[in-house]
Amino acid sequence: MPKSHDPGPDPLGRLDERLAAFDADRRKPRTGMGMEAADGYRLLGQMLGGVLGGVGLGWLLDRFAHTSPFGIVGGLLIGTTLALVTTIRTATRMSDRAQKSNPPAPSAPEADDED
Repeated sequence: MPKSHDPGPDPLGRLDERLAAFDADRRKPRTGMGMEAADGYRLLGQMLGGVLGGVGLGWLLDRFAHTSPFGIVGGLLIGTTLALVTTIRTATRMSDRAQKSNPPAPSAPEADDED
C-alpha cells in the first residue's frame, strides 16, 4: 500500500478511474430472463398491494366509524380500481420500453406465385 509521501501514481486519479469503471458497469442495461420475472413480480405486488391496502383502509374506517361492511366493500372497490390503473400504466411503460429496445423484425416480402 503506497504511503502518502510516496511519489507514486496519483491516488485521486486512480480513484476516479475506478469510480468511472464502477459507474459504467452499473449503467449497463438489465436484460435476461431475470428481468422479465422481476417485472412480473412488480406487477403482482402492485395488484396485491392495491387490493389489500384498500381493504385494510376500509376495515380501519369500519372499525372506527362503525360503518361495517361499507368501509371494506368501498375500500375493496377503490383499491382494486387504483391497483388496476397503476398496473396497466406500469405494464404499458414496460411494453413501450421493450419495444424500443427490441424493434420488431421486418416482415417478409409476399411471394408472387402466379401459376
